[in-house]
Amino acid sequence: MPSVAADVHDAVGSDCLRASLAADSRPAHVELMQIVSAIWLARAVYAAAHLGLADLLADGPQTTDELARATGTHAPSLHRLLRALASRGVFAELEPRRFSLTPLGAALRRDAFGAARATVLTLGGDWQWKAWDNFVYSLQTGRPALDKVAGVGLFDYLAAHPDDQARFNDAMAGIHGTVDPFVVSAYDFSPFKTVVDVGGGTGTLLTTILRCNETLRGILYELPEAAAVARRALLGSELASRCVVLEGDFFEAVPRGHDAYILSHVLHDWTDEQALPILRNCRHAMADHGRLLVVDAVLPPGNVPHNGKLMDLLMLTVTGGVERTEKEFAVLLAAAGFAMTRVLPTLTDNSIIEAVPL
Repeated sequence: MPSVAADVHDAVGSDCLRASLAADSRPAHVELMQIVSAIWLARAVYAAAHLGLADLLADGPQTTDELARATGTHAPSLHRLLRALASRGVFAELEPRRFSLTPLGAALRRDAFGAARATVLTLGGDWQWKAWDNFVYSLQTGRPALDKVAGVGLFDYLAAHPDDQARFNDAMAGIHGTVDPFVVSAYDFSPFKTVVDVGGGTGTLLTTILRCNETLRGILYELPEAAAVARRALLGSELASRCVVLEGDFFEAVPRGHDAYILSHVLHDWTDEQALPILRNCRHAMADHGRLLVVDAVLPPGNVPHNGKLMDLLMLTVTGGVERTEKEFAVLLAAAGFAMTRVLPTLTDNSIIEAVPL
């Protein structure tokens, strides 16, 4: 396959290329090709995570042959992967065919902070790859491509594949865990006595809230599988006396009579029709003075760049859900019996949408 550089040279000439690069601008066709070629790097990083190369290099440099023996791979081909990733700072080639770990690559270790390895294996994994291979199907039908290739929806798929589910849970904790401190910084939880984290996963957000509000009591409400993980984490900590983990399905009911209900990265997994029962259950359970807090991306209008606009395509393809604008949130909340009072931005791509009962 011709290189992008060669193609540009043939198309615009070396003098034009040098002028474009000097001006930090690229021809439109080059920009598009570089966008599309990101698929190569994504799959290369996935392969490194899948093979556990970062863990193998954690104790010091190794040769390509040593790594190939440890991973059961073809040494010349593995060298090509290592060389490519070294060119992007994931590894470093100290001398011919001898590689070491870099700070960037160290984030791919199994026990590294931030769960990057689990996230790479989830977002770049084969099951999501197959869903994206059918992306046009989602555009044609409005249905998640994962349903087509797996025969079931995301959460049923994960329940049937425990390894993928464990990585998915770790990835969500890693991705959303970076948001949690900014949520606590942006919103004052001190007026509340109790807060319910509805569909709160393994409890990272609730843990952060409780640690920053010493008089607050928390309830984590989740399906049995996730509740079991959260129970081990929360009830084995110093927060055990202020936290309860309850099992249930938010499509059926949520715990009643509390001050604040949080839906963090929940609504974007569902269409409006699917999200309405969740919101209505929160409305029916909530005390009259209660507050609903939705933590999600709020898409800006027009051409404003925002990561949520790409995440929205992931929702379309994998979960069947949707990212929303502020107006769309207001309409959805009103249909469930809430009035949106304010939208608080955080220092992330996520905002806090506050609503009160109508």
